[in-house]
Amino acid sequence: MPNLSDLLAADPALHADVQAAFAVGKHCTIATLRADGAPRISGTEVEFEDGNVYIGTGEGARKTVDIAADPRVAIHSPTRDPAADGSWPGEAKMSGIAVQVETPTHYPPGGRRYRIDLTSAVFTGLTDETPPRLRIRLWRPGRDVETMLRT
Repeated sequence: MPNLSDLLAADPALHADVQAAFAVGKHCTIATLRADGAPRISGTEVEFEDGNVYIGTGEGARKTVDIAADPRVAIHSPTRDPAADGSWPGEAKMSGIAVQVETPTHYPPGGRRYRIDLTSAVFTGLTDETPPRLRIRLWRPGRDVETMLRT
């Protein structure tokens, strides 16, 4: 079950950027797959504990039904618009497998909690060059971090 501790061991700077991107706000988006295979985007909140990533769902939420049928998910961090000077703090995405775990007592009745076993983490930001370029860093368990630059 790869988690954020594995990302930290592989690339501490990328880990820090991913964590920072998810810390800019509370509300994230999650992609799940409907029973017919079509994608669904829903709101979610992400919790980081003990090197793991968790999400919660309500008892009747469509994402709960989706995850029961196909546990693959992708989660996008909150985002910020670029500043007037063109600077941008970047954004992060994580993909993985949702595994139902014990639900904490602070969850509402019927709520469910899932640990996300990571299959990838990505941070997209800007280089320090003039003009800046997009720099995309991709981590997948058991592989070297890949860096891609885009103009």
